[in-house]
Amino acid sequence: MISFLQQPWPWYVAGPLIGLLVPALLLGGNKTFGISSNFRHICAACAPANIPFFKYNWKKESWNLVFALGILAGGFIAAVWLSDGQPAAIHPALAEELSRFGIYPEAAIVPSSLFGLDQVFTLRGSVLMLGGGLLVGFGTRYAGGCTSGHSIMGLSSLQWPSLVATVAFMAGGFLMANFILPHLLAL
Repeated sequence: MISFLQQPWPWYVAGPLIGLLVPALLLGGNKTFGISSNFRHICAACAPANIPFFKYNWKKESWNLVFALGILAGGFIAAVWLSDGQPAAIHPALAEELSRFGIYPEAAIVPSSLFGLDQVFTLRGSVLMLGGGLLVGFGTRYAGGCTSGHSIMGLSSLQWPSLVATVAFMAGGFLMANFILPHLLAL
C-alpha cells in the first residue's frame, strides 16, 4: 500500500479528484475554494488593528483555515513519510539546462542550491524569494484570488473574471519561465 502512495498519481486520477472538490464544497454548504483568502482570515483573527478590510466575520470562514492546515499536513506527511527518497523526475533536457545555472536535481522537493536558507542572503536568492513573494502577494490581491481559486473554482462555476485571470496566470508563467527566469538565474 505504501509503495502505491509513494508513486506519482497519473493526471486522470488526481485531476478528477481535484475537480470533485468543487461540487463537494458547493453541495456541502455553498462554500468556495481558494487558499489566498486564508491570509486575510489570519490577519483578521490575529491583528485587525481597526482596519476596515479586516472587519468581517472571519469565524464564518474558519473551515477554510482548517482546509489550508490539512494541505500543509498532507504536504508534510507526503514529504516525510511517503517520499521514496528519489529526486523528482524531470526531463533530462531540463536537468541539463538547470545545471548550467548551478541547479542540480536532489532528493528534496525544491533544490537547496536555489531555495536554501543560505540563498536568502544572496542577490539571486533575495530577488527570487522575497521579490517573487511580493509579486505573488500583490498579484493575488490584485486579481481577487489565487490560481487555485480562479483556475479550479472560478472556471468550474463559469466566471468570466476567473477565465481572464487564469489566462493571465498562464501567460505570466510562460513569460517568466522562458524569458525572465533564465536572466535571474544567471545573476
